[in-house]
Amino acid sequence: MQFSDIINAKLSDEKDRPQMRKEFFAVSDGLQKYLEKYGRGKIFPVRYTDLLNYRFRDAIKDKNGKLTHWETVHYDLKEMEFLRSGLVQTYAMLKTEGNARFSTHLDVERIDFCEFGNSAPFRIRIINRINGNYDHYYIKQADASRIYGLELEHLLSPHAIVFQYQKNTLVEEHIAGIPGDVFQEHFLNNPLHNKIRIAKEFVKFNERCFARLLGDMRSYNFVVSAIPDIEDFQYHIRAIDFDQQCYEGNKKFYLPQFYKENFEYVQLTLASLSAEVIEQYRTEERTSIAYRVVDCRHRLMELFNTMMKDELSENYKIKLLAQQLNEHHKSTNFSKCKTMGCLVKKQLKAHIQSHLKNVSGL
Repeated sequence: MQFSDIINAKLSDEKDRPQMRKEFFAVSDGLQKYLEKYGRGKIFPVRYTDLLNYRFRDAIKDKNGKLTHWETVHYDLKEMEFLRSGLVQTYAMLKTEGNARFSTHLDVERIDFCEFGNSAPFRIRIINRINGNYDHYYIKQADASRIYGLELEHLLSPHAIVFQYQKNTLVEEHIAGIPGDVFQEHFLNNPLHNKIRIAKEFVKFNERCFARLLGDMRSYNFVVSAIPDIEDFQYHIRAIDFDQQCYEGNKKFYLPQFYKENFEYVQLTLASLSAEVIEQYRTEERTSIAYRVVDCRHRLMELFNTMMKDELSENYKIKLLAQQLNEHHKSTNFSKCKTMGCLVKKQLKAHIQSHLKNVSGL
């Protein structure tokens, strides 16, 4: 999909909007075995349901006094004593393979809850009592769509993802960065930032999402980080919401360029990059994905073998997406797909096939 195909990303049509909430899909036995094999399965001292026993909650405002989607939750003393110990242990499992020697000076400073979104997450703030430094991680309801999205991000993107699973509980590391909507509002037009490099990263991010069918990448569902380089900054855009991994039937949902919430990023890209340069960056990203596929091909095949058997969407959406992907690739290869997992596998192959031959030497 070319950026020049956009008529006006600012326009919104309700039928072209993804569902804000989707149904949960259970983690299958096959997926659970895959997670355990690759070190993603753990036994946590605290589960998601334990965190639901709060007494009351307070709204959280940002530094400008504006209400956020998050609320701080409060527990009685006995409940909090149990949670504090378990949440510190869980953090140690996430960060140091459970080594308790490094957690004696850690404490739980705050627990926040967010009803917005599919996974209804709890955000845990861990503080170092020695130096006051703090870190966050998340405990969420486990959903197969999100787990597949996290694992595909780990395997196919430039960034490793740390997460663990046990039954109904999903534990995820915090992904650092400025929320895309905040960056768009306050930093995108700042003269200190290199607009060409931001545009380049948005093109590559757009390519990554479409290659593995990660949907709903509106600006508040990704973060932007600026990293000092030799004479300037390099920019990274990272997805933080994986609930809409291969769920919707409209192929536009898997292209961030079509969301009105991303209009300023699209506008910046079209103003900063020529069509030839955009195509260059798209090719670079497809080549990078091809290298990653070659490096993790055995693990990726195991994931797809499980994913192709699992129910991750509704039948009519699978048929609709198969039809649109056939039209996009001028092919009939997607017609036999009965699951979203099958569509993701074939989409990835079709998207990078020529590059895969070059980097693998086949």
